Amino acid sequence: MAQHFSLAACDVVGFDLDHTLCRYNLPESALLIYNSFAQYLVKEKGYDKELLTVTPEDWDFWASRGTKMMTPEALAEAYGKKEWKHFVSDTGVPCHSGKYYFYDNYFDLPGALLCARVVDSLTKQNSDQKTFDFWKDIVAGIQHNFKMSAFKENSGLYFPEIKRDPGKYLHSCPESVRKWLRQLKNAGKILLLITSSHSDYCRLLCEYILGNDFEDLFDIVITNALKPGFFSHSPSQRPFRTLKNDEEQEVLPSLDKPGWYSQGNAVHLYELLKKMTGKPEPKVVYFGDSMHSDVFPARHYRNWETVLILEELQGEEAWKPEESEPLEKRGKYEVPKTKLLNTFSKKWGSFFIDSVSQWENSEDSLVYTWSSKRINTYSTIAIPSIEAIAELPLDYKFTRFSSNSSKTAGYYPLVSYTNGLIE
Repeated sequence: MAQHFSLAACDVVGFDLDHTLCRYNLPESALLIYNSFAQYLVKEKGYDKELLTVTPEDWDFWASRGTKMMTPEALAEAYGKKEWKHFVSDTGVPCHSGKYYFYDNYFDLPGALLCARVVDSLTKQNSDQKTFDFWKDIVAGIQHNFKMSAFKENSGLYFPEIKRDPGKYLHSCPESVRKWLRQLKNAGKILLLITSSHSDYCRLLCEYILGNDFEDLFDIVITNALKPGFFSHSPSQRPFRTLKNDEEQEVLPSLDKPGWYSQGNAVHLYELLKKMTGKPEPKVVYFGDSMHSDVFPARHYRNWETVLILEELQGEEAWKPEESEPLEKRGKYEVPKTKLLNTFSKKWGSFFIDSVSQWENSEDSLVYTWSSKRINTYSTIAIPSIEAIAELPLDYKFTRFSSNSSKTAGYYPLVSYTNGLIE
């Protein structure tokens, strides 16, 4: 595989929407999602009203029973020594099971806090309780707030609030990103938007972040894509459907022209891309923020190039842009002032590195985290935001992640962390 990756060499550029093209004001949006679920549990299912009160400190927890931190001994007994064998598939990517739920994106994370606080509440009522049966109520809360008809019906808390004050929760795309999208389009690239959000919500987001003429930018828009199944399922399992007034219509046996569609599969999409490009194997790159739903399936099942949007890159104090990289090659990008959810965390360590004891009474050594290894395996490159590369020329040669380069080679801006790391 070539050492470098360039957008100029791609025929098709695809994007996820939420937390990729559309960036959220995370402290506000996370609180809204939390409240959306909590209010449902309290009002509809009779849970304790204490769930409705949440403080900034409440977000700072991990490896806990409820929100009570577990000791290293209890953690090892419950989960093993950092090897969660019942939680990881053969591919090394986490999957949902009957025993665990993987919270892997910013829409999910508020639910993790809510579940922890439900455990606190139920334990307070019965200190001897060891197992809990509230997951069905969490799922009901998700369905209540995010079902396909919720946006149109103005039901739940989430969509009505986003409609009322989108500027409180969303960041409009900077002009550099809008120019970059037009530059891709003018260079003859086919632009895709593939989102698991429904078409009405997708339209609201795109109009706010890109303007009312956003449809001119994208050749194909696919909503309710139900990723990761969009990439892994066969056409018979997940056919495309047409849309009319944001409602799904008839099933399509194939995809024969650009436009707006719902659900679908990557196989039929790729057949259309062949026709549109006139190439037997058009080269596709896909930008997304979720390893589980975007990056892993696009690479593993379709062998697409993948760009991981990783906001943690802008919040790592240990990982700094490599100063040896010429300024002109780093573009004009400056670290955004948006705060991450874990900015003030006293419990969370680095997303990329961890400390482990090699033997008793020895000093801890630094190792790459499980997440870091997955990024290195399934991403072509990883960037903090699209804005970070928007002012680079399309033929800019990014160093890709590969087995022949350092573990940090694919991060842009280039970062370096070498002090005592064990490969």
